[in-house]
Amino acid sequence: MSILDRYIVRSILGSVLLVLLVMLVLGGLVVFISQQGNIGMGHYTLADALWFTLLNLPQQAYQLLPITALMGSLLGLGALARGSEITVIRATGVSVGRLAASALIAASVLIALEAVVGEFVAPQLQQVANEERAFSQYNTISFGGGTGAWVRDGNLILNVARQSGSRQFGGMRVFKLATGHHQLLSIGRATRATAIGHDRWLLDDYTASRFSGERVTVRAPGRKVLRTNVSANFLGFTVQDPQQMSMRSLWALIHYLRANSLTAGPYVFAFWSRIARIAAIAFSVLLAVPFVLGSMRSAGAGARTLLGLAIGIFFFLLQRLIESGTIVFHLNPVILAWLPTALLATVTVLLLASAR
Repeated sequence: MSILDRYIVRSILGSVLLVLLVMLVLGGLVVFISQQGNIGMGHYTLADALWFTLLNLPQQAYQLLPITALMGSLLGLGALARGSEITVIRATGVSVGRLAASALIAASVLIALEAVVGEFVAPQLQQVANEERAFSQYNTISFGGGTGAWVRDGNLILNVARQSGSRQFGGMRVFKLATGHHQLLSIGRATRATAIGHDRWLLDDYTASRFSGERVTVRAPGRKVLRTNVSANFLGFTVQDPQQMSMRSLWALIHYLRANSLTAGPYVFAFWSRIARIAAIAFSVLLAVPFVLGSMRSAGAGARTLLGLAIGIFFFLLQRLIESGTIVFHLNPVILAWLPTALLATVTVLLLASAR
């Protein structure tokens, strides 16, 4: 690595880490404020809320790094451009491609950081955070592992197979026991369960079989409101969101679902979108090069920050929109997972080709 490479890499990484620190402080503040309504539930205290926030910071860093890579690169290279250092470097015969190669070295460091955090740090710490919060808030409820999440609340035993949103779950089965002994009174199943409060669930397409003596009464499919102390927050850590799982766990789960002829679309999308998000970091850093060589050469830090934030928000919203469309309309998850990154790569390559 030459002196020029080290200088450019240091400028980019320093600005990226500074932007990431600011974003984490803001994101951590938002998470901490969101936990205020949970303080006082069970044994959940202010210190627990702070600890939960800290444990969630690696996951936020993983999600924000593609955006902060673009913002930090714009600020780092922009500072060099405003100080005429880029002009001097270009005057010595350094091409745009050579500048891009130096920026790629910084991008490779960020990609390695993203891969390590997303695979070995963030999922594990977030799982610990969710477990500790759930046990603090719902210490009277017990659960077991196995096929999905098995949760017992008094005379009710719930089995949830998967999570489709922050407050939506699918494949819920409800077992009701008689008070005082273990006689099974009824078995119910819903295709979807939505939390509508701390103690209520709306069950769609709910069917139930009730046992009375030697008779079995079957309930026709319909909606049912179920009252239980089990909340969406508690079930949320027993049935992980695909977007919060490591690639190793996702890959193993995809093989299991396909081997058992089960739907694996959301997990396939989550697996490839994680890879695409990591790859997007390289194009985020490279995108700053043509901007600082063109119209943004003399722009201030505020303008560059606003531009990077706008592009990052568009990239994030596009990814979320595609994620919802993939699940709802059963579209090809692999192609759509790469679509935002492919668009970013196309724009980056075109701007680099036209840069002077």
